[in-house]
Amino acid sequence: MRPTLSAGAVCAAAFCFAASAHDKPHAESAKAQSVTFSMADVKWGPAPAVFPKGAQIAVLHGDPFKKNMFALRFKMPDGYRLAPHWHTQDEQLTILSGTFMLAMGDTDADVHALEPGAYHFLPGKMHHSASAKGEVVLELHGMGPFDIHYINPADDPSKGAAAAK
Repeated sequence: MRPTLSAGAVCAAAFCFAASAHDKPHAESAKAQSVTFSMADVKWGPAPAVFPKGAQIAVLHGDPFKKNMFALRFKMPDGYRLAPHWHTQDEQLTILSGTFMLAMGDTDADVHALEPGAYHFLPGKMHHSASAKGEVVLELHGMGPFDIHYINPADDPSKGAAAAK
């Protein structure tokens, strides 16, 4: 069985801070509302335990764990690495800062350096890995629910955290 991102546990631990970034209760309303952020308004918090320590995340719109559109930002320190993995849903990535090193497949053999302004469409179930050259901030848009499946289950950092408890 491949590990997945547990919506309940991760939402409570990492994504619930996003609600404080919104003054309007648009997530509770059936009617769509406009959302605007300045860079100073973006509220960062630690990434869920399924990601290696050191990353930060900010939810801009929607709930990544529900079946709806969402937008978030992901910040990685220099040298940060995500082992080969895949997601069920398609993702759209835009690099905002740093150099995002994206490798397609189960190894780091086919690496593409994506610099600020670069865009990448990543189809669901496509295997890939990533690392950061300099601090990287990327914006991710997609349809929830968000999940992550590591090719090698031993690469899932949340498994080590669960075993330590």
